[in-house]
Amino acid sequence: MTQAADQSGAARDWFGHPAGLTILFLTETWTQFSYFGMRAILVWYMTKELLIGQQHASLIYGYYAAAFYFTPIFGGVIADRLLGKYRAVVLGAVLMALGHFMMTFENLFYPAMAAVALGNGFFLPSLSSQINHLYREGDPRLASAYNIYYVGINLGAFVAPIACGWLGETYGWHWGFGLAGIGMLIALVTYVSGRRYLPAEQQFVQRTVKSEAPRKLEAAFRTRFALLIGVMLAVVVFRGAYEQNGNSIATWTDIGIDRALGTGYLIPMAWFQSINPLLIILLTPVYVAVWTRLARRGREPSSVKKMVIGAIVVGLSYVLCGLAAHFSVLEHVRTSWIWLALYFVVLTVGELFILPVGLGLFGRLAPKGFEATAIAVWFFAGFAGNLLAGWIGTLWSDLSTPIFFAVVAAVAGIAAVLLLPFERPAARAESDLARDAAQA
Repeated sequence: MTQAADQSGAARDWFGHPAGLTILFLTETWTQFSYFGMRAILVWYMTKELLIGQQHASLIYGYYAAAFYFTPIFGGVIADRLLGKYRAVVLGAVLMALGHFMMTFENLFYPAMAAVALGNGFFLPSLSSQINHLYREGDPRLASAYNIYYVGINLGAFVAPIACGWLGETYGWHWGFGLAGIGMLIALVTYVSGRRYLPAEQQFVQRTVKSEAPRKLEAAFRTRFALLIGVMLAVVVFRGAYEQNGNSIATWTDIGIDRALGTGYLIPMAWFQSINPLLIILLTPVYVAVWTRLARRGREPSSVKKMVIGAIVVGLSYVLCGLAAHFSVLEHVRTSWIWLALYFVVLTVGELFILPVGLGLFGRLAPKGFEATAIAVWFFAGFAGNLLAGWIGTLWSDLSTPIFFAVVAAVAGIAAVLLLPFERPAARAESDLARDAAQA
């Protein structure tokens, strides 16, 4: 039993789950509103307002997104060993809000991005790693908790491009960044006001390891982390393809897509970025229902097998873009916005097989006392993957559009191949975890 299960406040259920999950859900929703609100307009702000060239803007975007996922490596360790998760989340939220408001000033562009990335380092691993401690050992609701939490991520991501994107395109990019900052402040208030429903801070692993078999724990620790790191490295390659949805896809939306709807109305560019999170919100209950039914029959695919399928489907989304661009070149016209919408549909179908599944895998297999650190390892894939995505994005100016998308599709396919060797080891680890929980 976790410490959280003994807390009267934390043990109270809301909507069939511990109340703390709702607090974490809403905090994450507003955090993602701020992040995706900023991300939705970042490339256009650089190319249209700051007059930065496409290749340079792609690299800056990649470096920023990479830093956003790199800092959690250190932030997770600091939270586990020094600050504790609650203080780390509060510190991170304050820094992120400050950074978003700094973005409203052009001369603070780079310091602002640094503040957001640094704050996220404390915030990101410390928030999501609290989910496990809301549930008793062996609680069957834990598996679906990560899918529910992922809906919270995408609820904010859905609203952000519509609100911040429209405000930025209509009244000025600085207004969009300011609204993102307000979203981060709401996240902070939500988290602090809901503290009584959150799990108690866990004791550091050094304080408990003396009562167990040190060598056995050390061996299990190394094996578990080696598996997680291997999966993470494969996901790095996957993200090199996936993260083009906010990078080169944004450029394609601007210069290659016919956004006309009827006569005289252009669909705002940022609104297309809302298709992905909206579909995640709508499709997640379907995925959970199907996997629950398959699990009852003993036929649910393992986590890594799902991730392999996801990488393949994401690759197909870029094949779709390449074909659409190819026919547009032949006809000397811009590509219809319908094809861009279809790209986001296929991308989302694949994403739901890999990103929430991977987050859940890392959360479940995290060694006790190192939950935030394990989650940070998962988000390291976002760091390295965005660096790779930034570099791949620079090829946009050197290759024809159809060839560029073919390259991105190939990268996703390579990721699927790299994930395959980890399918059986990960399945065994999950099976061992389930057996230990049943015996507890």
